[in-house]
Amino acid sequence: MYAPGPIVLERGQGAQVWDIDGNQYTDFMMSFGALIQGHAHPAIVEAVYQAMAEGSHFAAATPAELEAAERFCRMVPSAEAVRFTNTGTEATMLALRLARGFTGRSKFLKFEGHYHGWYDPYLLNAHGHPPEQLGTPENPARIPDSQGIPPATFDDVVVAAWNDVAQLERVMQKHGDELAAVITEPIMANMGCIPPRDGYLQRLQELAREHGALFILDEVVTGFRYAPGGCQELWSLKPDLSTFGKAMGAGFPVGAVTGRRQILEQMRWGENMVLHYGTFNGHRLTMKVIAANLGLLAADGSAAIRKIRALGDSAISGLRDVFARRKIKAIVQGFGPMFQIYFTGRESIHDYRDYCAHVDSARYSRFVHLLLGEGIYMTPSNGLHWIISTAHSETDIRALVRAADRACARLT
Repeated sequence: MYAPGPIVLERGQGAQVWDIDGNQYTDFMMSFGALIQGHAHPAIVEAVYQAMAEGSHFAAATPAELEAAERFCRMVPSAEAVRFTNTGTEATMLALRLARGFTGRSKFLKFEGHYHGWYDPYLLNAHGHPPEQLGTPENPARIPDSQGIPPATFDDVVVAAWNDVAQLERVMQKHGDELAAVITEPIMANMGCIPPRDGYLQRLQELAREHGALFILDEVVTGFRYAPGGCQELWSLKPDLSTFGKAMGAGFPVGAVTGRRQILEQMRWGENMVLHYGTFNGHRLTMKVIAANLGLLAADGSAAIRKIRALGDSAISGLRDVFARRKIKAIVQGFGPMFQIYFTGRESIHDYRDYCAHVDSARYSRFVHLLLGEGIYMTPSNGLHWIISTAHSETDIRALVRAADRACARLT
């Protein structure tokens, strides 16, 4: 939480934001990753203006939806078809319903520390807790993330430790044949930024296929950021279903489910269909924004994505140098356009349990509050992550590194 109260932002332009008191900050939160083009990108503003002038929404088929879908399918390797939703949460809800309808099974596997939106069955073990409350990796304690959810909601949820092949194989041996799906983030993004161990996601995909469960890759956070087709392109994965949101909409609320056409065609009207309604699905204005945004990201051989990866690597390197020079026990974990700082004596954080046991999140919050005074805008929640947008520049990265150095000099 911000102390003594929230920062109230009034406007933004490029990589900069201004609060109601006129203070200017360089924004590294970027609406939790939604603003991949930064604030008020001219091409996005023009797309919105034209769409509004012609009618923002018809609740009918439009050329705008077709154009957005075609651009999407050209970029995402596994996309035989795509269905648009209004949020990332809705996308993951729909993916699970499709998996259950396709397999005829009801159970699914989710991992500790992974957040797939606020749909009731997903809200287990998605936030940090004291290590003594977690149970063992072999038998994790089931900790609901919210009140108001009936306990029976979790009867069909299998929870497992992530990033551990031995634990994964044990769980799949026990439960694999009754699972409709296995859902995972390619990078654990609700505990900061925790990449998978080499080969882990590939083995997860293999085991899901062996047991007849659908492999769902949740790219709501990572999509259109690490590569034109997300982490599935980066690591040569082919999920049965994957979900997207955030960066796809460049600041507008939207989600998408994509994957095998045979699975998505269950939504065609008829007997035994998988139902997906929504007045604002395929919203015309949002589809115009998606088409403009994906066009920008794909231009010049995806130069924009190469740019944000290079800028992110520069920020990571600079921050690591600051912590080393100041002799502060901290690591900067991640790569390219998404990373997080952990105050810890460990060399790396590999999973949820590492995060809960070894990360000093209170010190991180103090560090971010010091950065705010230096003109750097970021959330004090250690469970989120730093985001690089196409609006950032080397000048912004140098400003961040200088600010971090000054903050470290005052950090207690």
